[in-house]
Amino acid sequence: MSLPRRPFVPLIAYENPEFFRTMEARPLRIMAEFLDPLVRLRKENVADTIVIFGSARIAPRERAQRKLEAAQRRLRKKPTPAARDALRAARAGAQMSRFYEEARELSRRITRWALGFGENPRRFVICSGGGPGIMEAANRGAIEAGGKSMGLGIRLPHELAPNRYISRELNFYFHYFFMRKLWFAQLAKALVVFPGGYGTMDELLEMLTLAQTGKVHPHNLILIYGRRYWDEVIDWRAMLRWGTINPREYALLQFADNVDEAFERVRTAMEKHHREPSGELV
Repeated sequence: MSLPRRPFVPLIAYENPEFFRTMEARPLRIMAEFLDPLVRLRKENVADTIVIFGSARIAPRERAQRKLEAAQRRLRKKPTPAARDALRAARAGAQMSRFYEEARELSRRITRWALGFGENPRRFVICSGGGPGIMEAANRGAIEAGGKSMGLGIRLPHELAPNRYISRELNFYFHYFFMRKLWFAQLAKALVVFPGGYGTMDELLEMLTLAQTGKVHPHNLILIYGRRYWDEVIDWRAMLRWGTINPREYALLQFADNVDEAFERVRTAMEKHHREPSGELV
C-alpha cells in the first residue's frame, strides 16, 4: 500500500461545519444561540428592553394606500370576483395600516424618553421580532428617535432577511423558536402587543404564562394595543367567567387604544417599578 505524499490533517471539531449540522451537535447549536446574544448584549451594555410585537402583514400607510388604489383600478377595469376579493383585502389592509404608523410613533416616543437614562447601562431598548410589519415599525421608530434598535429574527421560508431598521450590533437571527423566546423574556420589562396572528398570540401567551407563574418580574407590563381587534379575537372575560383564570390573572393585562395612552402606561410602569436596572446585565 502506498502512503500519501502529505499527511492528512483533519478539521478540529469546532471548525467542522459538517459536524455542526448533525443531530449530535444540536446542543452546541442551542448553546450558541444563547451565548452569542449574551456576549453581544453585554458588549452593547443593554440592561433591558421594551418589546413591541404584532403582525408582519401590516404595511405602512403609504404602501397600503397604493395597494388600495391599484385594487380599485383593477376592479373598474375588470369587475371579476377575484378583483372584488382583492379590493376587500386592500381596504382591510389600508384600515390596519394605522397600527403600523402608531407602533412607529410609540417606539419613537419611548426611545426619546429612554435616552434620558443615558447609556451606562442602556435602558428600555426597543426590541422587535426582526421581521416586517409592526416589527419593522417598532425598529423604525427607535432609529428615527436616534436610539438603538434591537431585533430577534427567526429564519423562516417567507421572511428572507431582518428588516433594515435594526441596529447592526443588536441584530440577532435564530433557528430555534424557544431560544428566541427566551431572549424576549430575559430582558423585557414591557410587552406591547399590536394586532397580529398566530405568532403574535404565541408571544403574548408565553409572556402571560410566565407572569402568571411568577417566572418573570411581577410588575412587567403586558399592554394590549387595539382593544377592538383583540376583544374580538380573544374573549378575555369569558376565561374569567368560566373560571379558567382568576381576577388577579386577568389584571395582568392592560389595554390602550392610542399612542398617548400607551406611552403613558409604559412610562408610568417603568418609572414606578423598573427605574433602576435589575442587577447584573443579562
